[in-house]
Amino acid sequence: MHVGERSPRPRALTIAGSDSGGGAGIQADLKTFSAFGVYGMTAITAVTVQNTRGVAGYEELTPKTVADQIRAVATDIGVDAAKTGMLASSAIIDAVADVIDDIGIPNLVVDPVFVSKHGDRLLDEGAVGTLRGRIVQLATVVTPNLLEAAGLAGLPVASREDMRRAADAILSLGPRAVLVKGGHLDDTPIAADLYVDGRREEWIETERIATPHTHGTGCTLSSAIAARLAVGDGLVDAVRAGKAFVTEAIRHALPLGEGIGPVDQLWSIPPPG
Repeated sequence: MHVGERSPRPRALTIAGSDSGGGAGIQADLKTFSAFGVYGMTAITAVTVQNTRGVAGYEELTPKTVADQIRAVATDIGVDAAKTGMLASSAIIDAVADVIDDIGIPNLVVDPVFVSKHGDRLLDEGAVGTLRGRIVQLATVVTPNLLEAAGLAGLPVASREDMRRAADAILSLGPRAVLVKGGHLDDTPIAADLYVDGRREEWIETERIATPHTHGTGCTLSSAIAARLAVGDGLVDAVRAGKAFVTEAIRHALPLGEGIGPVDQLWSIPPPG
């Protein structure tokens, strides 16, 4: 696009791994972008071999290839918002941070993916420090679950009080805001996430939906927030909209396969027939 030319649709980029089962990763992100009327683009970091039963393995792309994908779409099509998901290794994290810092992508949502829904590790153990030191500080908002918040903050997170302490610790790393997801606090009928940006603290609460089929929730939430930021929402409004969207995606979860089925990013589109 030429400088000053308006895009016919808001544009969002996902920098993440590919899920062969279609429930999470870039597949979930693209479905979510489309549900919001946003044009989606991808920079694939790794190709996973997975289905509803788990992740059998994955193969990383080279850091240069990942960075080149980001630069290719950002300098041609343009990016109104982006999100990161599975980054796999320190080398890929460094490459992504370098190119984002260089081209100045706005509205970056960082979903610090450590493990899959099945417990399969998707980030090298030694890469958490690189994630903390390179990507988090570039984020408009970071969206860790309890395990990820503990890893980034360096303290255990098992209660609302822990979530608040972790949010403050992560905020000190440099992002504009933090959303600590409380979905794994199973002792309450409320699914409560904590939003903190240094000036504002807000518990964003919805009903907890009883379903075993929750594959892709984190990817869907972070991509929904990125989509709303691309549309032009303010940050808090985008976070609230993302939470409402993923709640409905969980409510309409799909019992596919023999394991943990995916949430439905296309819940607003009725199936044919």
